Amino acid sequence: MKYYITICFLIFSVVAIRAESRPNIIVVLCDDLGYGDLELYGHPIIKTPHLNQMAAEGAQFTSFYSTAPVCSASRVGLLTGRSPNRAGVYDWIPPARKEQVNLRDRVHMRESEVTIAQLLKKVGYATCLSGKWHCNSKFASPEQPQPDKAGFDYWFATHNNASPSHKNPTNFYRNGNQVGALGGYSCQLVVDEGLNWIDGHVEKNKEQPFFMYVAFHEPHEPVASPEEFVKLYRDQAETEEQAEYYANVHNIDSAVGKLLAGLKKKGLDENTLVIFTSDNGPETLNRYKSAKRSYGTTGPLKGMKLWTSEGGFRVAGVMRWPKGLAAGQNISEPVSALDFFPTFCQLAGATPPEKLALDGSIFLPALKGQKIEREKPLLWVFYNSLNEPVAMQKDSWKITAKFNHGKLKRETNLYKGNIDLIKNAQLTDFALYNLAKDKSEKHDLSKVNPEKLNEMIKLLKLEVKKLLKDSHVW
Repeated sequence: MKYYITICFLIFSVVAIRAESRPNIIVVLCDDLGYGDLELYGHPIIKTPHLNQMAAEGAQFTSFYSTAPVCSASRVGLLTGRSPNRAGVYDWIPPARKEQVNLRDRVHMRESEVTIAQLLKKVGYATCLSGKWHCNSKFASPEQPQPDKAGFDYWFATHNNASPSHKNPTNFYRNGNQVGALGGYSCQLVVDEGLNWIDGHVEKNKEQPFFMYVAFHEPHEPVASPEEFVKLYRDQAETEEQAEYYANVHNIDSAVGKLLAGLKKKGLDENTLVIFTSDNGPETLNRYKSAKRSYGTTGPLKGMKLWTSEGGFRVAGVMRWPKGLAAGQNISEPVSALDFFPTFCQLAGATPPEKLALDGSIFLPALKGQKIEREKPLLWVFYNSLNEPVAMQKDSWKITAKFNHGKLKRETNLYKGNIDLIKNAQLTDFALYNLAKDKSEKHDLSKVNPEKLNEMIKLLKLEVKKLLKDSHVW
């Protein structure tokens, strides 16, 4: 029971939460937005005035982490508060083919997983998903659980990317029914849908709180951006494609501004917690054929998407909640999207199943300048990593490692063909970093601080073993 989150809930549940004081909760998740892509995180060209204002009225986090360095796994981790490995989602999920010849055709977030939306719904919240789903291989099919099974009363979504691009997408579904061609840009359409849903919800029940998951497709390829924004960057960009990327991030900012203005107009902004973040780091330019507009940056961080270096999963984090969060804060305490689940449950008065092993902690102390008491270190085991597949952070220390088994290659899933190799593999090639002094991971301290290295190795081996024992094998 040591590693269950139950104790935290007992601590924070002493005072009963009055129904009328419970906040609305909105998570805005970008797709492949780099840590350095926003003006407030140091981008020298892109302008993000609405996010600047959101941070000024709330808090900007400088050590904010996604649950994986790749999209599907990151989303599953966010929704469940658990390492996505536990759910058996280790990488991005391609659409299933009719012939079902590949293991990845079967991968999905199983119905046995417990989500934020399910628990909030049980305690009276209305729930909505607007945007990208990407938690199963068979989207809008009865053969696998869809967003409604994950607790969303209403959903307007695509399986993966907006298609054919962010402009005039044709692949949205609304509550299981295909919508058809739409006019406009994806992030704007997603916000419009969410605000329209809020309108209908408030009209029916003004006292009922809501949880809305707004999952932008931007700035993931195939990128398309409004000409009015592209022309702002042509003179400053090196190429037309770069100008389109800059404009894409600008359009995200515009959509966030529309969302916040909509909440204020409806009189909902004071007691609505809005969180803005990303699923992982930025895509590498030209990594694949259509990634020609992937000009994202991690700023001072090492690595990008698909890496377990900081650039793979340290992402932007901005929160605004006038009723519960003091304005103008710059918070360095590490916060993870794994922390959403226990924190939202605390705010809503929901209690997770007693034996549900969570990997996050309640982040509310960080909002008051206090340290988050974690029972577990933050751990990433990404078998398809472009660098070391294992990384763990405890306080300001981070350790990375490789698996030493020669036959173990980059893996996209755990299954009967590789599980024995993985179980028998030993961790090796350790590197140690002090992120408080070296967020760029330039200085490996493993040789100069052997005592801390041995301490971290011992803990890492223990945590990896526990996670592997609880990881779903397909």
